[in-house]
Amino acid sequence: MSDQPRRPRKPAKPYRRPKKDPVRILAFEALRAVDERDAYANLVLPPLLRRARESEDFDARDAALATELVYGTLRRQGTYDAVIAACVDRPLREVDPPVLDVLSLGAHQLLGTRIPTHAAVSASVELARVVLGDGRAKFVNAVLRKIAQHDLDGWLERVAPPYDDDPEDHLAVVHSHPRWVVSALWDSLGGGRAGIEELLRADNERPEVTLVARPGRATTGELLDEEAAVPGRWSPHAVRLTEGGEPGAVPAVAQGRAGVQDEGSQLVALALAAAPVEGRDRMWLDGCAGPGGKAALLAALAAQRGAVLLASEKQPHRAGLVAKALAGNPGPYQVVAADGTRPPWRPGSFDRVLVDVPCTGLGALRRRPEARWRRRPEDLDGFAPLQRGLLRTALESVRVGGVVGYATCSPHLAETRAVVADLLKQFPDAELIDARPLLPGVPDLGEGPDVQLWPHLHGTDAMYLALIRRTG
Repeated sequence: MSDQPRRPRKPAKPYRRPKKDPVRILAFEALRAVDERDAYANLVLPPLLRRARESEDFDARDAALATELVYGTLRRQGTYDAVIAACVDRPLREVDPPVLDVLSLGAHQLLGTRIPTHAAVSASVELARVVLGDGRAKFVNAVLRKIAQHDLDGWLERVAPPYDDDPEDHLAVVHSHPRWVVSALWDSLGGGRAGIEELLRADNERPEVTLVARPGRATTGELLDEEAAVPGRWSPHAVRLTEGGEPGAVPAVAQGRAGVQDEGSQLVALALAAAPVEGRDRMWLDGCAGPGGKAALLAALAAQRGAVLLASEKQPHRAGLVAKALAGNPGPYQVVAADGTRPPWRPGSFDRVLVDVPCTGLGALRRRPEARWRRRPEDLDGFAPLQRGLLRTALESVRVGGVVGYATCSPHLAETRAVVADLLKQFPDAELIDARPLLPGVPDLGEGPDVQLWPHLHGTDAMYLALIRRTG
């Protein structure tokens, strides 16, 4: 036995409780809701922010940071997954989803914001201690310290395949889109590398809030009195809030005289309203009216001409949203809950018909970044019969000499030109009319006669519109 005296043990460090950061806890809760419940961030985040403002010392800067953390993480999820995968010793599918959410939030702070490295790591580790426990917080700390060794460009050089070897996979990793989405967007857009990269970059930019002044109820001048408000690019009824802000705080929006509506959506309604029809122009139909943005604009335009809008929506709760959007319209209108493929109205009842059909939503990835990770190529097969059925009913519902607008918030060719081409074969007494002259001043509308809008070219969602006239 050794005669040497034992060294005194160092006193154990007292346990330090983790610091609760309300901004990052809120962002984590939003990501968990998106992951666990298939919720949409634009629906989950506002009530979380309202609750935070009511219960804590949570100011506008905190709300802006929380919003950036949620949307930035969702937009760059594919890129961050590739980086995290290079820093862990197991497949990502074996990492618990809550742990992966904390790692993704940390990766975004390190690679996608100006937050200093030490602050990004320490704040993420503190979050992990609060929501995951001390044990898994050590794992988070180790992974984030590996991520912090390179900036975003350095990581892309390591995890993205060279463009010349696999162009689509390279773009998918660099711009954080699933490969099949890159391929579909590229097919629809056409052209070379520059155009598709500009489109993918635009999908990852935070869109401005766009308001619509509903004719006869509000004016753009009234909305332009708001702070940081500028005119829309193309729609005479559009106003953009360049610094974000809370649209509900705008009096005209709170009163229902104006609304939040992407400028591409406004252009679809305006083009249908401007299309020439033969004979009377008294009855308009919005056959897929929920949640009510286009219907509210169409109803206001119809009222100025003495026409009546019928707004139809299959889901009763969405029909309720339509009714709310149309409340106070200066002219007559009606809202019904009806299946657009089996309508209660007689064929040939309408002079103008709009069907903005359900779709994959690939045209609105700026606003709903999580949609890119949920959609699958097989989803197109599920939407195809409904899209064709709704367009068929629309063509049956319009009278001879009237016009149908087929719209979708997707540029995928299977949801746009393929649907229109199939239905034109079934209706030889229908013809496409050129939609481009009905959007004066809007550039880069292609060869026509249909129109495809793009985020990188027009600053709008990627709305598609085809105008069809019944001729016999």
